[in-house]
Amino acid sequence: MAEVTRQLVDLYGGTVALAAGGVTVRDSARLRTAATDQLAWRAVFAEGEEREAARWLLWELGQATGARPASINALYQARGRGEVGGFTVPAMNVRAMAYDTARAIFRAARAGKAGAIILEIARSEIAYTEQRPAEYVAVLIAAALREGYTLPLFIQGDHCQVNHKKYQADAEGEVGEVKKLIAEEIGAGFYNIDVDTSTLVDLSFPTLDEQQRANFERAAEITGFIRGLEPEGVTVSVGAEIGEVGMKNSTVEELHAFMRGYNRSLAALGRHAGISKISVQTGTSHGGVVLPDGSMADVKLDLQALAALSRVAREEYGLAGAVQHGASTLPSNAFGNFPRIETAEIHLATNFQNIVFDHPRLPAELRERLRAWVDENAVGERKSGDTNEQFYYKARKKAIGPFKREFWSLPDDVRAAVAADLERTFAFLFEQLNVNGTEDHIHRFVQAPLQHHAALKPALVAAEDDADAGE
Repeated sequence: MAEVTRQLVDLYGGTVALAAGGVTVRDSARLRTAATDQLAWRAVFAEGEEREAARWLLWELGQATGARPASINALYQARGRGEVGGFTVPAMNVRAMAYDTARAIFRAARAGKAGAIILEIARSEIAYTEQRPAEYVAVLIAAALREGYTLPLFIQGDHCQVNHKKYQADAEGEVGEVKKLIAEEIGAGFYNIDVDTSTLVDLSFPTLDEQQRANFERAAEITGFIRGLEPEGVTVSVGAEIGEVGMKNSTVEELHAFMRGYNRSLAALGRHAGISKISVQTGTSHGGVVLPDGSMADVKLDLQALAALSRVAREEYGLAGAVQHGASTLPSNAFGNFPRIETAEIHLATNFQNIVFDHPRLPAELRERLRAWVDENAVGERKSGDTNEQFYYKARKKAIGPFKREFWSLPDDVRAAVAADLERTFAFLFEQLNVNGTEDHIHRFVQAPLQHHAALKPALVAAEDDADAGE
C-alpha cells in the first residue's frame, strides 16, 4: 500500500508529507482544495489498496489538524455536574450526499463557533445508505478538512438497537450482532455509542422494574463490552434508552426504574463508567407522521415531561440530561424550547434527507428514476391503506445507497444549491439550539488524544438490520 499512499499524498503538491507514524501538513490551506474532494471520492468509491490508503491518509490528516474523532463524554459529565448548560446538542444523521451534507454542517459550525455537535448514523441507516463505519468516518474527516474545521469530531453510533423479533428467536445471537457492530464502529472512530435495548421493554409485567429488566440488564452488559474496546485516553460516551421511539411516552418513574436497575447491573460487572445521557419518548416518531396527501401531521410533544425527565437525569443521576429523538420534522418554532428546558441532545435526520430528495434543482430524470426504483424495490415498505404519497415518503430513503454514486456525481451547481439550503437549515438549528459559541466548552473539557493508525484494523462486520430506527 506504500506506493498508493505516496501517490495520494502527492495530490497535495508537496504540502503534505509522510512522517513517522502519520503525516505532517506544511500548508493547511491546501487541504481546503479539490485535492480533498478527490481523496474523499477514493475513500468511498475506489477499491482495494487505493480505498484503504485514502481512508488511512484522511485519518492521519485529521490527526495532524485537530479534526480527530473524540468522545463528548467529558462535556456531558460537566453538564451533569451543573458546570455548563443552556444549549441542546444536535445529533445529525448524515444519509444522502454525505460529503456535501457534512461540509454544510461544518461551514455552519465554523460560522457560529459551534463545537457541541454530533454526526451520527444508525444501525438501519448503515444498511440502506451503504455507509459502513470506516467509510462514514473517512467522509466526515474529509468534509472537516475541506472546510477548515479543526475541532474534535463527535461521531456517534445511533440506535445500536436490538431487534425485538430477532431477540425472541435468538437472544444471544442478536445481542452478539449489536456487539459486533459496536466493535466495528469503535474501531473506525465512533467514540459515542447509543445503546438501544428499549425494544426489550415489556409493559405486560406488573412492576416497572420487571418491565425494564431486560432493557437495563442488556444495556449494562453492552456498556461493559464497550469499555473493553476503548482506545487509550478515550472514554466512550454511552447513551441508553427507556422507551422505544414512537411508542408510549416515558415517565420519571420509568427513568428511576431503569437507572436503579442499570446501576445495579453495571456494578455487578465490575468498575465501569456508566451512561452519560438517557433517551426518552415524549410524543415524536422517527421521520414524523405523514398524512395521505404527503404533508406532515402536527406533533404533540410533551415538553413538560421532557423537562422533568431531563432534570431528574441530571440532578439525581449526574447525566447530561434527556435525549429527544425524531425531532427534525418538528415546526421551526419548536426548536428554541429544547435549550430552554435543558434538553441534553436531540436527534435530527429526515428533514435533511427531504431537502435533498425534494430540492427543485434535482434533475427531473433522476427524480423519476428514484421513484421508479422505490416502486419496484421497496414494495415491502408499503402498509395497508398507504396512499402513494405516504408510501413514497416513507420508503424513498431505501434508494440512498443504490443511488449513492449518482448523488455524489450530480453537477457542481446542483450540489452547491442543495448544500446551500442544507447549510441554512443547519445554521438555523444551531442558533435555535444555542450551540453557537460552544467551541469554548469543547476546548475546556474535551481531550482528543492523538491516535495513529499504523494500518486500518480488520473489523468484525455485523449483519445488516432492516429495522427502521432512523430519525
